[in-house]
Amino acid sequence: MTDALLYSLIAGASVGLAAGYIGSLMVLKRMALVGDALSHVALPGLALGLLLHFNVFLGAFAFLFAAAVATWYLEQATRLSVESIVGVLFVLALAIGILLTPEPDLLEALFGDIALVTLEYALASVAVSLVVVGLTRLIYTQVVLSLVSDELARSTGIRVSQVNFLYLLLVAVVVAAGLQIVGTLLVGALVIVPAAAMKNVSPSLTRYAILSSATGVVSAVSGILISAAFSVPAGPLVVIVGFVIFLVATLAHYVATRPREPAAAARTQSPKGA
Repeated sequence: MTDALLYSLIAGASVGLAAGYIGSLMVLKRMALVGDALSHVALPGLALGLLLHFNVFLGAFAFLFAAAVATWYLEQATRLSVESIVGVLFVLALAIGILLTPEPDLLEALFGDIALVTLEYALASVAVSLVVVGLTRLIYTQVVLSLVSDELARSTGIRVSQVNFLYLLLVAVVVAAGLQIVGTLLVGALVIVPAAAMKNVSPSLTRYAILSSATGVVSAVSGILISAAFSVPAGPLVVIVGFVIFLVATLAHYVATRPREPAAAARTQSPKGA
């Protein structure tokens, strides 16, 4: 096992854990497409990093941070939904990013490249993921309560606006951390697919968060290992593994919950007079 592969597995597992955990909240909030759209906002930051020769992670996070702040502010100041705001920012950022990104580096920016993962990146991914999971755990119950009723949440002393702002920032951090592994085009799927896969098979919120995190780890690690074995980009494989898990979980839920025919109807009735 090469050093780059080992570092990629460490980074992928940690980011997958954090992405699955925070993704469970995103699915509960019915904001799954927001995570995918927000990931594309990082592309101009990556492009500037490549053009000006500074850390592309910092460039990506700067744009993601700005997008999170703009989304939160516009949501407060207008009647637009988060989905609408992020959708506008998404198409603008994608257009600018494609124009700015040097053509030889465009494929890497869109799909990631595990061969370029360093020890520093892996350690930073672990640290960032631990912080994200810790902070998300602190606000998890508050976010869920605000989903039930904003008024009820406020009556218990929850600052809904500030909690939503922190939540958006944490999503931006996770997206930025996963860019090198999955790329801007697919990193949103690392947040969405594991949580969507576990939604119907989890008996409680706690179990849901845990299973989503575990699915994120399995998707990332499996995709990276298959990528290394067949020398293909890791990003698409991470998503495909996640989808396979989603498909299996969905089928299992369907089989477990489908209506069953009454046993009496399935048997032949006794003849009259018997």
